Amino acid sequence: MTSPVPIVRLLAALLCALFAATPAAAYWEYGHETVARIAMDSVKPETRREIQALLRQGRLLDTPTCPVATIEQASVWADCIKPLGDRFSHAFPWHYQNVDICKPFSLKEACKDGNCVSAQVERQARLLADKSVPVRERLSALAFLVHFVGDLAQPMHAGDRGDRGGNDVKANYGLIGGRANLHSIWDGYLPERAITTPPAGARALLDAVPPSERPAMAAGSVEDWSRESWQAARDFAYGSLLGEPCGPLPTERPTLTEAKVQALIAPVRMQVVKGGLRLARLLDEALLEGKAPAPRRD
Repeated sequence: MTSPVPIVRLLAALLCALFAATPAAAYWEYGHETVARIAMDSVKPETRREIQALLRQGRLLDTPTCPVATIEQASVWADCIKPLGDRFSHAFPWHYQNVDICKPFSLKEACKDGNCVSAQVERQARLLADKSVPVRERLSALAFLVHFVGDLAQPMHAGDRGDRGGNDVKANYGLIGGRANLHSIWDGYLPERAITTPPAGARALLDAVPPSERPAMAAGSVEDWSRESWQAARDFAYGSLLGEPCGPLPTERPTLTEAKVQALIAPVRMQVVKGGLRLARLLDEALLEGKAPAPRRD
């Protein structure tokens, strides 16, 4: 007799396919929450206390439908506030940077006027680090920072082919078709599959990386991380689906097969771990050292 659990998962996935991610969606809840939990488990105890003290001031944000009582809630706050309209519409472009994977890497055009995810990671880290900034603004900076580092770890928020982060590339995730596309696959279906593959969850993903290797994963600049995620978009996202990342799109919807999904589980898990460790480093530097990336002078 077939177990009911796979059937429930299939039905849930089919429902998700009917309401696939729009350009405003970002890494769905599961990816963001896992990145945030890895970071919270990796920061220094003093940093954790600073984070918890800020999160206790959640009422100051005046977004009761989007609480930030936990680091997991804070990690999805930047998506939760999107329906609030004009209050936060200015932040819509901050979740991504559409850097062409078929041209040499450059953030200049994608980050004009600071309206891209990497520039906002740096900006929010500076706001968080500055204790002269009002608590309300530092708290929103914390929530934005936690979210945007998660976004930057998702390759389809770092590189594309002029197709709105893969939203215009119709694709099947195994048997799931409908309105699914390359972006929704990498925002939701694939990271959920990767994170829930045993050993599952944030702690298991972090434990798989020896402590001696973690500092190297967290090293580098935000631009370095952007380039790495852009390369992952080319090699893993477009490459796995299309074969040739910059080749012509197929006439029929391409399918990310089970074999391809299996091959992507390890790289996706590593993207999540790197996001968590890099976020932890930024939080330690901002909250304990008052340190953050300097403003860009492009």
